[in-house]
Amino acid sequence: MSEPPLSTEESATGSVPESETHCPYCALQCGTRLRGARAAEVTVRPADFPVNRGRLCQKGWTAPQVLSAADRLTRPLVRRPDGRLAEASWDVALDRVAEGLRGIRDRHGPDGVAVFGGGGLTNEKAYLLGKFARVALGTSQIDYNGRFCMSSAAAAGNAAFGLDRGLPFPVTDLREARTVLLAGANVAETMPPLMQHLDQAELIVMDPRRTATAQRAALHLQPAPGTDLALALGLLHIAAVEGLLDREYVHERTHGFDDALRRAMAWWPERVETLTGVPASDQRRAVRMLAGAQNAYVLTGRGVEQHSTGTDTVAGFINLALALGLPGRTGSGYGCLTGQGNGQGGREHGQKADQLPGYRSIADPSARAHVAGVWGVAPDRLPGPGRSAYELLDALGGEDGPRGLLVFGSNPVVSAPRSAHLADRLASLDLLVVADFVPSETARMADVVLPVTQWAEEEGTLTNLEGRVLRRRSLLSPPPGVRSDLQVLRDLAVRLGEPACRYPTDPREVFDELRAASRGGRADYSGISYQRLDAGESLHWPCPDAPGGHRGTPRLFLDRFAHPDGRARFTAVDHQGPAEEIGPAYPLYATTGRVLAHYQSGAQTRRVAELAGAVPEPFVEVHPDTAVRSGVADGSLARISSARGSMTARVRVDPTMRLDTVFAPFHFPGDGRANLFTHPALDPRSGMPEFKVCAVRLDPLPGATP
Repeated sequence: MSEPPLSTEESATGSVPESETHCPYCALQCGTRLRGARAAEVTVRPADFPVNRGRLCQKGWTAPQVLSAADRLTRPLVRRPDGRLAEASWDVALDRVAEGLRGIRDRHGPDGVAVFGGGGLTNEKAYLLGKFARVALGTSQIDYNGRFCMSSAAAAGNAAFGLDRGLPFPVTDLREARTVLLAGANVAETMPPLMQHLDQAELIVMDPRRTATAQRAALHLQPAPGTDLALALGLLHIAAVEGLLDREYVHERTHGFDDALRRAMAWWPERVETLTGVPASDQRRAVRMLAGAQNAYVLTGRGVEQHSTGTDTVAGFINLALALGLPGRTGSGYGCLTGQGNGQGGREHGQKADQLPGYRSIADPSARAHVAGVWGVAPDRLPGPGRSAYELLDALGGEDGPRGLLVFGSNPVVSAPRSAHLADRLASLDLLVVADFVPSETARMADVVLPVTQWAEEEGTLTNLEGRVLRRRSLLSPPPGVRSDLQVLRDLAVRLGEPACRYPTDPREVFDELRAASRGGRADYSGISYQRLDAGESLHWPCPDAPGGHRGTPRLFLDRFAHPDGRARFTAVDHQGPAEEIGPAYPLYATTGRVLAHYQSGAQTRRVAELAGAVPEPFVEVHPDTAVRSGVADGSLARISSARGSMTARVRVDPTMRLDTVFAPFHFPGDGRANLFTHPALDPRSGMPEFKVCAVRLDPLPGATP
């Protein structure tokens, strides 16, 4: 049970307003208490919420500073004939957008317009954005930046378990773990409060870098980038050869084991060592640690997901977990560590190219009929599946691609792969509209910029990595001239000829409609209400609307998996290697990721003095010997180049790095964008780009400025 909310009203004695809400950053969604009457005065305290238990990371402690950012957007901006963005009234800005959208649809049809959402939007915003795209615009061209985060794990989880929820158990269950394998996850930097739940466990950390998480591990497996699946196959091979499989579990609760094992048997430990660089002895030790623990978990993160073979790679680790009998067992399991604040809820309610609310397939006739009924339109009015995120962005301005784009809660100029190319695609559009609260790099390119509310100025719900639905509560009124995303969508829909009543602006009303639309779906929210959440109930989906009130489902799969026969599925997978290998021209692997002080594209954290001071500029980590061979020195400037582009960064020499690998964070704009060199190869099932590995070279760059 979470505690009831604190009052957000000033009392008769004149006390300062307070509000109980959640951190605006990662999917852990730490509980916080805000206090203050004005943006510049807001302070934050950690709540004794289950996932953070009175702790916050550096980003959480400094989150209120974004509320008073010096360049906060408070007036709509419209690009003038001379190319400059200038302040305009809301009517002028919205009329410009509506006129542009109508013109594009008249010339190019409904799919001439596209929508790009974000994994930080509340459930209500994500839901209404999907409805707006498919009904008001009639376009199939909608996706969101969560495609770059969770899509591989989602595809693998659905295939294996029949259901995709990041953690199918509460975070607090991890406190009873004795061994935890963290595959491609650096939670000590990306989710620091989570580490307290792992204090009692022996950690096996699989990462090409010796990260802050790896430094706390009992065993660090350091494979070459792009070889994660080979390592997963080798671990399954060892479990079989050493008799460590849970054969009773495999027989009673799964299908497809023999085919999966047949592939793994070709990956004996010494062969895996030759490819990955991970000693065979460490492989054997890892499997013995997992199999010998009374309570064990396998948790995956972006490191194994952000590949062109990401779905297969996650499936390889799910296979290992199933073979050891972990998923659907009290005290053990498999889970994916969702990244963005509402990365879970954001993909459940309709802003994903192939999904309708409730995690329904947009290609399913019964799902289309149900949602169309809630929306009051004919099922055939709903478009079919559209392009996935990178495919959508890559098609912008092309012969058959969208000519107009609306962006809500995302900054693809920094966050998308091959970002220089995508910036060119954005520049080619007839109309680019961005709704944001700071002038992000994408907003600076827009024809119209719409100022919208921030986290502490709005009501709503989010769904954290464990499937718990949470209440976001406002502390402050937004600055004059700022509107909510819900208001923006309603005002645009009305200008496009839609009835205002179809697009409510009250978050409670939107959530009630979301409940109806999700009813009977895999992500069923119909039994959840603001009233129950505000009363302090802890509700995990699925939570159907049942007589007496369903208590939610904190632990999935204890009795059966979500496939019709109740059994989990092994997937027969094999290692394929990355889309691009190193060679004479580009002799190093590059991998990208996050650092403690920053989040996503950095649009928020780079505006916080303490965080910007902690990591003020882009950097590249490189082994000392590799630095010497490349002609660069610690503290100097270097150019990291691939066949697609290059970035400038400050060299950090690190003796724990692999000799063949360099690392760069992706939080910085301009010439410091790591995504200038990343590879856009896509996973064929999830649409995930290959952020985590590409071939580069490192060159000295004296006198340059990042």
